[in-house]
Amino acid sequence: MAKVTSKLQVTVPKAVADRFGIRPGDEIDWIVDGDTIRVVRSDRRHDLSASERLALFDEATERQRERNKQWRRSHGSKTPTDRGWTRGDLYTRGEPRRH
Repeated sequence: MAKVTSKLQVTVPKAVADRFGIRPGDEIDWIVDGDTIRVVRSDRRHDLSASERLALFDEATERQRERNKQWRRSHGSKTPTDRGWTRGDLYTRGEPRRH
């Protein structure tokens, strides 16, 4: 079962994604049929050539680089990955403290 987030986003369950070949970046269509909603994998990505898809990827990468630059400007020398905690800290969170 999937839940709708506060941003109206839905996560496709892994078993469903694997069965239908849905991968990150794929598009899906929502088809309303009376009181039913069907989710269908879109074939729009097949309309683009490999070079067109690569160009879109490059554009998205450049947009992300620009967002990272703006983030560094507003947060000083800290990088987006410098959160003040490590991944290992997540495994000990909630455990009793040892004195």
